Amino acid sequence: MTADTLCLLAAGLFFMTGLLTGLWKYLCIARSPEAVAPVYVDIAHRTSLMYSFSALVLRAFVPYSPLDATGTLIATAAPLLFFAFAISTYVLHGLLRDTDNQLRAPHRLGKATLPGVLLHGFMWALAIAEIGGFGILLWGFLRGL
Repeated sequence: MTADTLCLLAAGLFFMTGLLTGLWKYLCIARSPEAVAPVYVDIAHRTSLMYSFSALVLRAFVPYSPLDATGTLIATAAPLLFFAFAISTYVLHGLLRDTDNQLRAPHRLGKATLPGVLLHGFMWALAIAEIGGFGILLWGFLRGL
Protein backbone atom coordinates (compact mmCIF):
# COMPACT_ATOMS: atom_id res chain seq x y z
CA MET A 1 0.00 0.00 0.00
CA THR A 2 1.27 3.48 -0.80
CA ALA A 3 1.16 6.45 1.56
CA ASP A 4 -1.28 8.14 -0.82
CA THR A 5 -3.67 5.17 -0.73
CA LEU A 6 -3.36 4.89 3.06
CA CYS A 7 -4.32 8.55 3.44
CA LEU A 8 -7.41 8.11 1.27
CA LEU A 9 -8.40 4.94 3.09
CA ALA A 10 -8.03 6.64 6.46
CA ALA A 11 -9.92 9.73 5.27
CA GLY A 12 -12.80 7.54 4.09
CA LEU A 13 -12.92 5.45 7.26
CA PHE A 14 -12.63 8.48 9.54
CA PHE A 15 -15.33 10.35 7.60
CA MET A 16 -17.70 7.37 7.74
CA THR A 17 -17.00 7.10 11.47
CA GLY A 18 -17.85 10.80 11.77
CA LEU A 19 -21.13 10.25 9.95
CA LEU A 20 -22.05 7.23 12.08
CA THR A 21 -21.08 8.92 15.35
CA GLY A 22 -23.10 11.93 14.20
CA LEU A 23 -26.16 9.69 13.99
CA TRP A 24 -25.28 8.24 17.41
CA LYS A 25 -24.93 11.78 18.78
CA TYR A 26 -28.31 12.79 17.35
CA LEU A 27 -30.01 9.71 18.83
CA CYS A 28 -28.50 10.51 22.25
CA ILE A 29 -29.69 14.10 22.00
CA ALA A 30 -33.17 13.03 20.90
CA ARG A 31 -33.47 10.67 23.88
CA SER A 32 -31.98 13.03 26.46
CA PRO A 33 -34.30 15.20 28.59
CA GLU A 34 -31.57 17.89 28.44
CA ALA A 35 -31.12 17.40 24.67
CA VAL A 36 -27.40 16.67 25.03
CA ALA A 37 -25.18 13.78 24.03
CA PRO A 38 -22.55 12.27 26.34
CA VAL A 39 -19.31 14.24 26.19
CA TYR A 40 -17.27 11.55 24.46
CA VAL A 41 -19.98 10.77 21.92
CA ASP A 42 -19.74 14.42 20.87
CA ILE A 43 -15.94 14.33 20.91
CA ALA A 44 -15.84 11.11 18.85
CA HIS A 45 -18.12 12.70 16.26
CA ARG A 46 -16.15 15.92 15.92
CA THR A 47 -12.70 14.34 15.94
CA SER A 48 -13.66 11.72 13.37
CA LEU A 49 -14.69 14.48 10.98
CA MET A 50 -11.61 16.55 11.82
CA TYR A 51 -9.22 13.65 11.34
CA SER A 52 -10.82 12.71 8.01
CA PHE A 53 -9.77 16.09 6.65
CA SER A 54 -6.41 15.84 8.43
CA ALA A 55 -5.77 12.63 6.48
CA LEU A 56 -6.36 14.58 3.27
CA VAL A 57 -3.91 17.27 4.42
CA LEU A 58 -1.31 14.55 5.01
CA ARG A 59 -2.02 13.20 1.52
CA ALA A 60 -1.39 16.64 0.03
CA PHE A 61 2.12 16.62 1.54
CA VAL A 62 3.02 13.02 0.61
CA PRO A 63 4.49 13.97 -2.82
CA TYR A 64 6.98 16.28 -1.08
CA SER A 65 8.35 13.63 1.27
CA PRO A 66 12.16 13.55 1.38
CA LEU A 67 12.02 9.81 2.15
CA ASP A 68 11.72 6.75 -0.06
CA ALA A 69 8.33 5.05 -0.47
CA THR A 70 8.69 2.92 2.67
CA GLY A 71 9.86 5.83 4.81
CA THR A 72 7.03 8.00 3.49
CA LEU A 73 4.52 5.27 4.29
CA ILE A 74 5.82 5.04 7.86
CA ALA A 75 5.87 8.84 8.29
CA THR A 76 2.28 8.97 7.05
CA ALA A 77 1.04 5.89 8.91
CA ALA A 78 2.31 7.11 12.29
CA PRO A 79 -0.06 10.08 12.63
CA LEU A 80 -2.92 8.19 10.98
CA LEU A 81 -2.53 5.32 13.43
CA PHE A 82 -2.69 7.66 16.40
CA PHE A 83 -5.68 9.49 14.88
CA ALA A 84 -7.40 6.09 14.74
CA PHE A 85 -6.36 5.26 18.33
CA ALA A 86 -7.75 8.60 19.53
CA ILE A 87 -11.08 8.13 17.76
CA SER A 88 -11.33 4.57 19.11
CA THR A 89 -10.67 5.78 22.65
CA TYR A 90 -13.35 8.45 22.34
CA VAL A 91 -15.87 5.94 20.98
CA LEU A 92 -15.03 3.58 23.85
CA HIS A 93 -15.52 6.31 26.46
CA GLY A 94 -18.76 7.27 24.71
CA LEU A 95 -20.03 3.69 24.90
CA LEU A 96 -18.93 3.22 28.50
CA ARG A 97 -19.97 6.72 29.61
CA ASP A 98 -17.25 6.43 32.20
CA THR A 99 -15.74 9.91 32.15
CA ASP A 100 -16.20 13.42 30.84
CA ASN A 101 -12.42 14.05 30.84
CA GLN A 102 -10.03 11.17 30.13
CA LEU A 103 -7.05 13.25 31.25
CA ARG A 104 -8.42 13.96 34.73
CA ALA A 105 -7.26 11.60 37.48
CA PRO A 106 -8.33 9.01 38.30
CA HIS A 107 -8.04 7.84 34.69
CA ARG A 108 -11.14 5.72 34.17
CA LEU A 109 -11.74 3.04 31.60
CA GLY A 110 -15.07 1.49 32.44
CA LYS A 111 -14.81 0.31 36.04
CA ALA A 112 -11.03 0.09 35.87
CA THR A 113 -8.55 2.78 36.79
CA LEU A 114 -5.55 3.22 34.51
CA PRO A 115 -2.15 4.29 35.84
CA GLY A 116 -1.38 7.89 34.96
CA VAL A 117 1.95 6.89 33.44
CA LEU A 118 0.12 4.76 30.86
CA LEU A 119 -2.15 7.58 29.76
CA HIS A 120 0.57 10.22 29.74
CA GLY A 121 2.98 7.86 27.99
CA PHE A 122 0.37 7.31 25.30
CA MET A 123 -0.12 11.07 24.93
CA TRP A 124 3.64 11.61 24.50
CA ALA A 125 3.83 8.82 21.92
CA LEU A 126 0.85 10.38 20.12
CA ALA A 127 2.52 13.80 20.04
CA ILE A 128 5.81 12.38 18.77
CA ALA A 129 4.12 10.28 16.05
CA GLU A 130 1.77 13.00 14.85
CA ILE A 131 4.22 15.91 14.96
CA GLY A 132 7.16 13.81 13.79
CA GLY A 133 5.32 12.16 10.90
CA PHE A 134 3.88 15.37 9.58
CA GLY A 135 7.08 17.26 10.34
CA ILE A 136 8.98 15.01 7.94
CA LEU A 137 6.48 15.66 5.16
CA LEU A 138 6.44 19.41 5.85
CA TRP A 139 10.24 19.49 5.89
CA GLY A 140 10.25 17.87 2.45
CA PHE A 141 7.87 20.54 1.17
CA LEU A 142 9.91 23.38 2.68
CA ARG A 143 13.11 21.98 1.18
CA GLY A 144 11.58 22.27 -2.26
CA LEU A 145 10.58 25.91 -1.95
